[in-house]
Amino acid sequence: MKNKKLGFSIILGSFLVFSILWGMLFGARIQEILYSPLITPEQWCQTQPCIEIFLFGKLLKLVKPTSSIIVYSLGFITLILGMILLYSQKKHQSRLWWGIALILWGLGALFAGTSYQLFSYQLKCAGNIYCVWTTWYEIIYLLLSVGSIDAMFSAQIYSCLESKKQKLYFIYTLGHFLFYFVIILIGAYIPVRFLISFEFFIIYLIPNILFFLILNGKRYLQYHNLMDRNLIIIWISLIIIIAAYFIYYLSGLTDFLWNFGIWFSENDVLHIGLIIWMIYIQFVVRKQIVDYMKN
Repeated sequence: MKNKKLGFSIILGSFLVFSILWGMLFGARIQEILYSPLITPEQWCQTQPCIEIFLFGKLLKLVKPTSSIIVYSLGFITLILGMILLYSQKKHQSRLWWGIALILWGLGALFAGTSYQLFSYQLKCAGNIYCVWTTWYEIIYLLLSVGSIDAMFSAQIYSCLESKKQKLYFIYTLGHFLFYFVIILIGAYIPVRFLISFEFFIIYLIPNILFFLILNGKRYLQYHNLMDRNLIIIWISLIIIIAAYFIYYLSGLTDFLWNFGIWFSENDVLHIGLIIWMIYIQFVVRKQIVDYMKN
């Protein structure tokens, strides 16, 4: 067990170090991608709430403070729940991987909140003629989030598949992450906007989430156990949360409410939904997650 944890930590650490080094060497390429239509630093805070603070003698513009509180709350809550799962794994490899998945998700949320929201002006606009579309923080967020879903895939393998079938799926999981890793680095270096977008990220993860739903659905029809039933609820609710994000985004409600001085965005819909999702995992699903031979 300790060797597996150490091995995973080394692999994950290597990817993160490589990502950071790549960003330092080639990260400037993504600054070539600008918003369409172009947005100037002066316009950045006209379409979203900002506050100004002095920190260490420097004026900082903090963006979407209420939304940032929500996404940072999601990040820290998820990190804590991930550590609880690691602590309570009781030799269940599935719980170990669920713990890893939530820790990666929590870290990703912190990176996302930093670049998409709270410090977006400093990272995307300050010192530029036009605001850039993305930053290296967002690239790392996408990598951590795909790693999180692939860690959930590993947990599913341990929970739902007999040992003779596990190796093939582990190869798929590793390949799935490595392929995305290559794609996103290419997208950031060339750069290609779509390859490093949230939309492509969702499309890339759809097969995994559908696999989870089908696998647990098939097992529930066979065994009628609580673990599979609640995992089905998890995957369906995740699909609903993501759908709610896009519906709210396309509805234009964010801009409509902001005309009245009320800020509530599609990101708030997503992050509040995910906080509830994580709490459900902690209090309903966590104790039912066990390895295949024990469920």
